[in-house]
Amino acid sequence: MTVPQHEVIIVGGGFSGIGAAIKLDRTGISDYLLVEQGDGIGGAWHFNTYPGVAVDIPSLSYSFSFERNPDWSRVFAPGAELKAYAEHCVDKYGIRGRIRLNTGITGARFDEQTDLWHLSTSSGETLTARHVIGATGVLTQPKLPEIPGIASFGGVTMHTARWDHGVDLRGKRVAIIGTGASALQVIPEIAPSVAHLTVFQRTPIWVIPKPDAEIPAGVRQVMARLPALQLPARLLSQAIVEVGFVLTAHYHNALHLAKGYEKLALDFLRREVSDPVTCDKLTPKYGFGCKRPSTSNTYLKTFNRDNVALVTEAITEVTAEGVRTRDGVLHEVDVLICATGFKVFESGNMPPFEVTGLGGRDLEGWWDDHRYQAYEGVSMPGFPNFFLILGPNGYNGASYFQLIEQQTRHIARCLTQARKQRATRIEVRQEANDRFFNDMKARSGRQVFFNNSCGSANSYYFDKHGDVPFRPATSLEAHWRSMRFPLSDYRFSSVG
Repeated sequence: MTVPQHEVIIVGGGFSGIGAAIKLDRTGISDYLLVEQGDGIGGAWHFNTYPGVAVDIPSLSYSFSFERNPDWSRVFAPGAELKAYAEHCVDKYGIRGRIRLNTGITGARFDEQTDLWHLSTSSGETLTARHVIGATGVLTQPKLPEIPGIASFGGVTMHTARWDHGVDLRGKRVAIIGTGASALQVIPEIAPSVAHLTVFQRTPIWVIPKPDAEIPAGVRQVMARLPALQLPARLLSQAIVEVGFVLTAHYHNALHLAKGYEKLALDFLRREVSDPVTCDKLTPKYGFGCKRPSTSNTYLKTFNRDNVALVTEAITEVTAEGVRTRDGVLHEVDVLICATGFKVFESGNMPPFEVTGLGGRDLEGWWDDHRYQAYEGVSMPGFPNFFLILGPNGYNGASYFQLIEQQTRHIARCLTQARKQRATRIEVRQEANDRFFNDMKARSGRQVFFNNSCGSANSYYFDKHGDVPFRPATSLEAHWRSMRFPLSDYRFSSVG
């Protein structure tokens, strides 16, 4: 077969996949199929429905620049509104008819004779495409803790990313393992209704006050009627995010920003938590920015409640009755909640399916051997016609929507050039990839991750090679590069 079923297959139905589909249509490429393993679109906002789930950057930054939403109910919108926004985008831009749900991709193999990708699905079907866009994200596969006996627990066990709304927590003894971003949102929501809540913490999280508030209906109506007002509001929101994470994380000459946030967080912690012992347990021993910090006006004060206990002793096992810690104490519980995050750099997640390129090259194996790398966070040598939205050194820590638009712009430039040249193969040149990767590594020495006592942070930012595959660059630079990278960094060729 030399003619593919689709010109492009997009893998993943979250905002990355939705953004890629919209960009393809705008580029004049309408022959695509978006495949999603779940039963609905929205990605993280489809699967994560736990109590208190909300976006952790200002909502005004968390939307497409071409489809700004004037109707967020809060500065930090709840998850249901993000799910609704995804549905709105799918319908408004007419892509629903080219989405196939309940279709997992289990493998992708490049045919060098035809320049086509063959994708195997969970149903046993094979799909073919000239080009593949990986839009599966990173925080998609829930990770359960590797604790002896966890399968023997006699009560209810669930992960925050797969919340069971049929379980009534009222009056129950509940334990939650983990104190990361999702736990920080769940804990204040469930604490008032449970009989007792035991929080098992391995590593405390930096928490600063959350500048959140309800956005009055009148303000939202004005924003909807006067779209020109939305742009300055969005730019202000993005500037806050840029200073709050991007500059703080990637420029050690701005380390004073991190120290300033540490002081803010410590002062906030001491004001919020009344017990000095608990306060000390909640104090991070690593620098601000080593792992994703968070904002909350309710998390810390929850530990003042009589029915909430913070446990920092290591867990040794889970029994049928509850959780046993290293000091020998058995904490009896009825419901065990795992707020233990997602697979990130573990095998089977980067990528989430087997990808076989030129000469039988395996992508996961290649990354194992050569460290995580991708030209501009998009393409890898040896894997023609295969593009990533969230590839290594692509994301700089700002809004994901900024990343999506930046990377889909890059991909669209490549596809447009291939059409002009009637090329069937697009492959980044090895020398271009090496140049970009070496530049990223040279810049990494100035990042906060390697300059602020991050050794004890237990941060998923660090991969198995000890790298942090963020893009050490400002959003303006990343935006510029997506428009101006030399197309000559790619080799365009045709079958035969």
